Amino acid sequence: MEFTAEMIAGLLNGEVVGDKNAKVHTVSSIEAGKEGALTYLTNPKYEKFIYTTGASIVLVSKDFKPTAEIGATLIKVDDVGACIVQLLTAYDAARPQKKGISRMCSISEQASMGENCYVGDYAVIEAGAKIGDNVKIYPQCYIGDGVTIGDGTKIYPGVKIYEGCHVGRNCIIHAGAVIGADGFGFAPNAQGGFDKIPQLGNVIIEDDVEIGANTCIDRAKTDSTIIRRGVKLDNLIQIGHNVQIGENTVSSAQTGIAGTSKVGRNCFLAGQVGIADHVTVGDRVKVGSKSGIDKNVPDDEIRLGYPAMPGMSFHRSWSVFKVLPDLSRKVSELEKQLNELKNR
Repeated sequence: MEFTAEMIAGLLNGEVVGDKNAKVHTVSSIEAGKEGALTYLTNPKYEKFIYTTGASIVLVSKDFKPTAEIGATLIKVDDVGACIVQLLTAYDAARPQKKGISRMCSISEQASMGENCYVGDYAVIEAGAKIGDNVKIYPQCYIGDGVTIGDGTKIYPGVKIYEGCHVGRNCIIHAGAVIGADGFGFAPNAQGGFDKIPQLGNVIIEDDVEIGANTCIDRAKTDSTIIRRGVKLDNLIQIGHNVQIGENTVSSAQTGIAGTSKVGRNCFLAGQVGIADHVTVGDRVKVGSKSGIDKNVPDDEIRLGYPAMPGMSFHRSWSVFKVLPDLSRKVSELEKQLNELKNR
């Protein structure tokens, strides 16, 4: 698909500076731009590339003023970042969409399928499953007994959704994710081993949630593990049994949340955050990479480090920690001087 600068400017309510008939068919970074690509300038430190990029069209803010000649056509807009999202969304919607039910999938006669669904090769949909309209289930997915999937949701290849789980509308679950595997529940026995505790609950994923590749969300021991509306989870995340994650919370890769913990709304968890069991994290909390949360965190706090501490306390501690070798040497010298004084 090709788009002209004039078409793009019309969509974005922008102003064309240069050739209004310049055409693009792809999007690239500004430093790697080639002919036929649209790129953008959002960070001033990349401005040097706008004068050398091979891209055909560059989105810039309306207050951008070049300091040298630019070969590309410019489109000036109010908010470059928002316009890029708008363009990518429009481009994605215009791509060919998967359609139809493969003859090589298995759908139980007791399952119910909505209209205009796609089901790929070797997907399995078990009895009692309820699939909404416009759902896309890619090859080799497993949809267990009694699972419900809301309208417009995409389930990418190799996803496994165990029995009784619920996925809302307009969700995206990426390849290899497992929803509803047993929670990690075992009780010590008299023989020194462990007895498995049956995990009888389910997982509820509300609307507009995105779950990254190979992320695992365990079913509850009783009741439900709950992922609220608008949550975005990166790849390789582990969510334990009976965890609740509040609306519009975001987590980067390799975060682990232990059983029965609660994370509030609009939180941000950076990569490799660990949250211990039975911990409550308030609303709008920000947690830095590799931090370990072992105690409750109030609303609107920042936590850094392991074990995690308030942001300012962490920075003060770090300012001391990084000079500990010098401090240790100075203390040794002072001890030596003190001993000399005592000996006199």
